[in-house]
Amino acid sequence: MNKSLLTNLVAIAIIVASFFVMQFAENIQAIGVFALSGAVTNWIAIYMLFERVPFLYGSGVIPAHFEEFKRSIQDLIMRQFFTQGNIERFLQREEDSAQKLFNIEPLLDRLDYDKLFKGLVDTIAESSFGSMLAMVGGVEALEPLKEPFCKKIRLTLIDMTESEAFNEAIHEGINAHQISGDLVDDIEEIVEKRLDELTPDMVKEIIQRMIKQHLGWLVVWGGVFGGLIGLGFSLL
Repeated sequence: MNKSLLTNLVAIAIIVASFFVMQFAENIQAIGVFALSGAVTNWIAIYMLFERVPFLYGSGVIPAHFEEFKRSIQDLIMRQFFTQGNIERFLQREEDSAQKLFNIEPLLDRLDYDKLFKGLVDTIAESSFGSMLAMVGGVEALEPLKEPFCKKIRLTLIDMTESEAFNEAIHEGINAHQISGDLVDDIEEIVEKRLDELTPDMVKEIIQRMIKQHLGWLVVWGGVFGGLIGLGFSLL
C-alpha cells in the first residue's frame, strides 16, 4: 500500500476518533492534527521536487534543472567510474592475466616449418656457399637437416616468447595508456550522446523511480514526529 496514503488515513482516523472518546479527546485530536499536517507537508515537499506548482517558487526543481542533473550524471560516470587511471588498471590486469594464460603452442603448431627450411636452403644456395653446396650434392644434401632444424626453430621461438624482453615488447605494443585515453573519449561520447536524448520528463522519472520508495518514508516519519509534537503540545 502507498505509504503516504496510509499515513494520511491513519492521521485522519485519529482525528475522527477524538470526537468519539470522552477522555483525552484534546490530546488525541492534537496528535491526529499534527500527524496529518506533518505527513501532508512532507508529501507536498516531495511532490514539489518533481512537479511545478503555480505561484510556489522552487517547485519542480528536478525538471527545471534537468540540464544540471544530466551534467552531474555525466560527471559521476566519467569522474568516478570510467577514469583513465581505472581503465589503465583494468587493461593492465587483463594483460597480466592474458600473459599467464597465453599458450603459444597452438600458434607454433600452425607455422609452416617446411617453408622456413626452404627459405634457409634457398638463401644458402643463392649465397657464396652455393658453389660449395653443389660440390657435395646440391640442396638435397641439406635435406637430412630439415627435421633437426624444425625442432630447433620451434624451441627457439618458445624461448623467445617466454623471455622478459618479449613480454616487454608486447606491453609496449599494447600501450595501455593510449588505449585507455581512446576508450575514455569513446565512452564519454556515448554517455553524452545518450544524455542529450533525455528529456526533463525522462530525468524526472529516472530520479523518481530511484528514490520513490524511500521518499515514502519521509511522509511516514513526518506523520510520526508530527503526532509526537502534537502530543507534547497538548500536554503543555
